[in-house]
Amino acid sequence: MRSVLLDTHAWAWSLTGDARLSDTATQALTEAEAVFVSAISLYEIGQKVRLGKWPEMAPFLPRLIDLAGEQGAQLLALSAEASLLASTLAWDHRDPFDRLIGASALQSGLALVSADTVFDALAREPRWPGRVW
Repeated sequence: MRSVLLDTHAWAWSLTGDARLSDTATQALTEAEAVFVSAISLYEIGQKVRLGKWPEMAPFLPRLIDLAGEQGAQLLALSAEASLLASTLAWDHRDPFDRLIGASALQSGLALVSADTVFDALAREPRWPGRVW
């Protein structure tokens, strides 16, 4: 299978063994040539833990970078191109984390592993590699 980018919740669910990670998503991770986690996911998890919105991720916070590597995932840097693309996408979605992850998937040609159907609106983008769930 092609390479994939994990949405933040998909990565978190893979770390915690959460049953919400679908069988299709699990299979995509297993069969992918390469699995990527966006650097913005580190920021999103840290922010939400700090604000008390994701307390179950607090124990993972100090080791997130190492955990990605232990899972065999590569960290995907947030590029200037993806940042600019995220700001200019003709997409009504306002969540900055989703915009940056979606733009990173587009920019890098990585299928996005996400339960979030909001990304399906990016299918109108000619280079959208698709969402797996």
